[in-house]
Amino acid sequence: MRKPKLPTGIDNFKKIRNGNYYYVDKTSLVEQILNNGSEVTLFTRPRRFGKTLNMSMLKHFFEIGTDPALFDGLKISKNTEICEQYMGKYPVISISLKGIDADSYEKARAQLIKTINREARRFQFLLESDKLSQVDKALFFRTSDKKYGRRHHYQQSSGTDRTVGSSL
Repeated sequence: MRKPKLPTGIDNFKKIRNGNYYYVDKTSLVEQILNNGSEVTLFTRPRRFGKTLNMSMLKHFFEIGTDPALFDGLKISKNTEICEQYMGKYPVISISLKGIDADSYEKARAQLIKTINREARRFQFLLESDKLSQVDKALFFRTSDKKYGRRHHYQQSSGTDRTVGSSL
């Protein structure tokens, strides 16, 4: 077996776990968040202290279609109750602002919209789901459009067209 590498600059949990990198197990964070019961959790750490990697780990734990093998041998895998109840059960929206770098408000806004659109497109399968109302589907469609702000048509289940406007 090859000696693990240092994951310098890598903030993707899946890449670290699949790429023979050292990983300091922080999966107890999942239990802490679930047991805390707060509606909001604020992660405050200095720069370069693993906030994005922790967010990536949380995303990979909760996201629909996750590979449970990513967590083999880690602390959270010993808590079978939490794993069975939560692992791979939710659509997870994960947006990092660290890539937004612009010299004007307009450019930063455009980059942010592009980032949000890219993430929203990962969830297009929800448009076929009965878990979203027609209003939710319209809002989703508005958000995921590349030309945010344009008017759209979508088909309601009743068969009538409805126009949806949007702005940011």
